[in-house]
Amino acid sequence: MKQSPVVPPPVRSGRRRLDARGRRIGAAVLAATALVLGATACSAGAGDASTRASSSDAADIALPPAGARFDYQLGGASPVPDGAAVVARDSTEAPAADAYGVCYVNGFQTQPGVDWPRDLLVRLPGGDPLVDPGWPDEHLLDIATDVNRQAIAARQAETITACADAGYQAVEFDNLDSWTRSEGAFDEEDAVAFATLLVAEAHDAGLAAAQKNSTDLAARGRDEIGFDFAVTEECDLFDECEAFTDVYGGLVFDIEYTDDLRGTADEVCARVDALDTAPSTIVRDRDLVPADEPGYSYTAC
Repeated sequence: MKQSPVVPPPVRSGRRRLDARGRRIGAAVLAATALVLGATACSAGAGDASTRASSSDAADIALPPAGARFDYQLGGASPVPDGAAVVARDSTEAPAADAYGVCYVNGFQTQPGVDWPRDLLVRLPGGDPLVDPGWPDEHLLDIATDVNRQAIAARQAETITACADAGYQAVEFDNLDSWTRSEGAFDEEDAVAFATLLVAEAHDAGLAAAQKNSTDLAARGRDEIGFDFAVTEECDLFDECEAFTDVYGGLVFDIEYTDDLRGTADEVCARVDALDTAPSTIVRDRDLVPADEPGYSYTAC
């Protein structure tokens, strides 16, 4: 179950437990790659005016426009909302036209329906793969050794490259915090080392890389791992927004969910707007369904 926003645990990072993020289930790697490779390239217009990443190996990487309105469409593609300049979609989807595209990749766990070699998965004493308790159809990738990290990064690089070829400008890597539920199989330092490999792959492909959640890695995420901006979930609910904006300034894109708000959407927006640096914030339905499906909800602050 979700932790209380009133009394947070001492370490709370990564995506929220039991959140239905609406990711496409059962997409095979080859099918996803083929779809993305064949997609029409997104217009680069939204990235033309953006600033550039500061690291020398990412000098030509376009960052999203700071403070831009955005949408989070992991449950399926929808028309771009009026005024939105940044749109995140699953790697199996084509990027939105005329918007800065952020490509979702499940970087630290297996995507449902995608097979991985057994030796790259965390195994329980009986030999079964360790599952994410909030997502029982996802297995934790075993990033405890450099050999494994290199092998897993090489596989993930195929999806990263497909995102770039499809016309995305950035990638977000989910489950950065998987060490917190690895039952001791690996630790934070292993996660940092693996994240550094993923970001290098993204930069090599010409993509900016977004840190996903994980407030306790915010400064390390930027300074050590090399993340360029942040995609967060429920930073208002858990009073974490400033932990990200203190590091990434106006390059923080936050999603709040209608079923678990501190008050109304208007109250969320008022709190966000009152911050010295306000993240780009939207309020979406929990399942992130497309606009033509029941339950859809979208409010931009």
